[in-house]
Amino acid sequence: MEKSIVILAGGGPAPGINTVIGSVAKTFLKDGYRVIGLHDGYKNLFNGKGVTTDIDFKLADDIFSRGGSFLRMSRYKPKDDEFTSDFFEKNNIKLLVTIGGDDTASTANRIATFLRNKNVPVQNLHVPKTIDNDLPLPYGQPTFGYQSAREEGVKLGKTIYEDARTSGNWFVVSAMGREAGHLAFGIGVACHYPMIVIPEMFNKTKLTLDKITKLIVSSIVKRNILDIPYGVAVVSEGVFHFMSDDDIAASGIQFTYDDHGHPELGNVSKAHIYNILLQNELKKLNISVKSRPVELGYELRCLAPTAFDLEYCTYLGMGVKQLFDQSVTGAVVTVDATGNVKPLYLKDVADEKGKVKPRLIDMQSADTKTVFANALHYLTEADKEAAKKYLENPDEYLFNNILEWN
Repeated sequence: MEKSIVILAGGGPAPGINTVIGSVAKTFLKDGYRVIGLHDGYKNLFNGKGVTTDIDFKLADDIFSRGGSFLRMSRYKPKDDEFTSDFFEKNNIKLLVTIGGDDTASTANRIATFLRNKNVPVQNLHVPKTIDNDLPLPYGQPTFGYQSAREEGVKLGKTIYEDARTSGNWFVVSAMGREAGHLAFGIGVACHYPMIVIPEMFNKTKLTLDKITKLIVSSIVKRNILDIPYGVAVVSEGVFHFMSDDDIAASGIQFTYDDHGHPELGNVSKAHIYNILLQNELKKLNISVKSRPVELGYELRCLAPTAFDLEYCTYLGMGVKQLFDQSVTGAVVTVDATGNVKPLYLKDVADEKGKVKPRLIDMQSADTKTVFANALHYLTEADKEAAKKYLENPDEYLFNNILEWN
């Protein structure tokens, strides 16, 4: 029977998925493999209802530069008792290629272990996808999709900043990020935003919505002192993952949760929440500033990949074949800036339950420390006297006091 590989994509879309699919397919087709694309992630892999598409060179060549995903995606996470080997045996599958984040990778590992125990040896290799940039890859290596999403986010972000300057208003931007602040930070730095709020900066104090609001007020008052009556604050949606249940409930937000237990933040406009809380605080302080909310999220996920991700995902796709030929399994494919392909074994980055710990922004890194020390506008001890024009108690709005960085 013809040797086959199967490719599936899990989680949410990110620029470059089709580039990976096309690159993997072209590389394996050249060596005589049948390449099967499985729709809907893991959802129908074991129930006999799976929809598949054979990927030939023409199809691979047609999709590789498109945004979105040719293979329909799903967040479905099968339980161990759902596993069967039928699909793999019937199609003589030698390799399971998964495209996704930590949950998709962890599930692939469980499936491969099950198949080995059934004497159906199938290698599994994972390609790290997410615009959140939060998988624990080697330093300096992004998850694919991040750079394309950041590029578009910066285009939109610059327009938002120009609107603020033109109209003399403030905007509160929310950027996707799950637990990490990479996207908000990357957009905020490139757009010269005076305030960036990411979960990682609350490393010495409890993260609350009240503190987020005070940070934005700190920036507004500082800019007023500097006679700059406009600005933009960007807040990572990841802040919600570090709040207590009581703090979230007090905000009036009603969350639903996905199959992996993550809050479905896409059901709620985070920017609207931040902005309403800000407006309430400004009204209480009798500070006359208009602000408007802007959400940066779903607009960034299905973009056509930029040159960076087109090249990067091509190397990742070819890297799948390289590691497969080396009999590597249970690993994430990584490619460094010089094109060297190396495996990152999931067992080395997962906890005892198989959960992969997310990569957060390193608050002690040189670039992060430089930004927070020099690029932002916020109240310091030196501003206390001038801030009394706007605030009865400036100490509550000093940047270092809010974060307890003293």
